[in-house]
Amino acid sequence: MEEDKSKTIEVFKGSRWEAESIKNLLFSNGIGAMTKSGAMNSIAPFLQPDVSVMVSEENYEAAKAIIAEVELKGDKPQEVK
Repeated sequence: MEEDKSKTIEVFKGSRWEAESIKNLLFSNGIGAMTKSGAMNSIAPFLQPDVSVMVSEENYEAAKAIIAEVELKGDKPQEVK
């Protein structure tokens, strides 16, 4: 079995709702994405840390372009810089 050497890169960071919206937007444009959170729900469920949207290194530029297009329309607050 071949080892997957692709890296994932953060393309967006925001609230859980924002991150899920961005992830779904990317999926609808043919880009696989996943969310990553540092939340420790069992210890402090009331804390709402930022959630990152991660994409493969090869999809990074396309994902950033899609996110930027949405931001230009005023639909999305901010992205990771």
